[in-house]
Amino acid sequence: MQKTDEPQPMTPAAATNTAAPATSAAAPNAAPAPAPTPTSLPQGQGQGASAKLGISAAREDFMRLKDYMNSNIIGQEDLVERLLLALLADGHLLVEGAPGLAKTKAIKKLSEALEGECSRIQFTPDLLPADITGSDVYRPENGTFTFQPGPVFHNLVLADEINRSPAKVQSALLEAMAERQVTVGGKTYELPKLFMVMATQNPIEQEGTYPLPEAQLDRFLMYVKIDQPNIDSERKILKLVRDEETKPKTTAFAPIPQKTVFAARREIYDIFLSPALEEYIVQLVMATRNPAPYGDKLAKWIAYGASPRGTITLDKCARARTWLAGRDFVLPEDIHAIVHDVLRHRIILTFEAEAEGITTDSFIDVLLSRVPLP
Repeated sequence: MQKTDEPQPMTPAAATNTAAPATSAAAPNAAPAPAPTPTSLPQGQGQGASAKLGISAAREDFMRLKDYMNSNIIGQEDLVERLLLALLADGHLLVEGAPGLAKTKAIKKLSEALEGECSRIQFTPDLLPADITGSDVYRPENGTFTFQPGPVFHNLVLADEINRSPAKVQSALLEAMAERQVTVGGKTYELPKLFMVMATQNPIEQEGTYPLPEAQLDRFLMYVKIDQPNIDSERKILKLVRDEETKPKTTAFAPIPQKTVFAARREIYDIFLSPALEEYIVQLVMATRNPAPYGDKLAKWIAYGASPRGTITLDKCARARTWLAGRDFVLPEDIHAIVHDVLRHRIILTFEAEAEGITTDSFIDVLLSRVPLP
């Protein structure tokens, strides 16, 4: 693991803040989805082997990384994929799941497989913003203050049980996520170029928690909900734990350089997204803001729709998923696979919808059934 250099103050100009942009049960009375028509593809592309990307060095490394992660995080393939999508799309992840579902292990294994550093912050009610960002420390030998970086100055940050701390502590982390910098003592310090936060929430206990405001939730690339593994995965987990305790490690995973991650991010923008599917993404997000054309009932369910960040994220994550799948063009299923994780925390339902038992996931299901595919 490479040691993170001590952050340096930014110039006043650079310190200017800029604004950063489970399968659900279908909701009642959802109309049947229209039959999809073939999406136009660039000339010469098809569904077979000719549609596969040439295996670049970056993609080869990420294939190796995905296999390594899935061999160590059993039964949570969706979580592994979402972690890689967040890494490729340069975003942050909010994960909700019961204790013991390998959330912490997943981010640790990812940090072991990358050239970088990982830190873990346990959020508690008495945590202070300086415990996250760092603070100025007085040096009596020379009578000066020196900035001591906090745990946020790492490449991968695990914010464990983020809803256990009050709003001012949450804001300290969320500002760092959005601005990629922190300000202490009138000086602004840049965070590492490779920087990703995975925050977790425990859905079981809600007493003594501080729910994240909806406006702050919007800063997360995806809101992922994970469930218990199935019986086959449970057996494999038992065997994996026994093997880790009793058998020596064979070959260590060669860490992926940070430059490979940046190269992969550039390759994602070469993925072809047809104008028809691009319009489909726009129409899906617009339908969360104005669902009346798709049914009067839907208009009564929605209070606030997704922001433009939802549109941008759908585009980036669909391209990243396509790249991981080895294709060079986006398909509708790439959008459908991540639409719930991208939009569920960007939609606010009305009291009437909640009284009828409608959830954000079921609302998205209705939209998917009514917004026509190109």
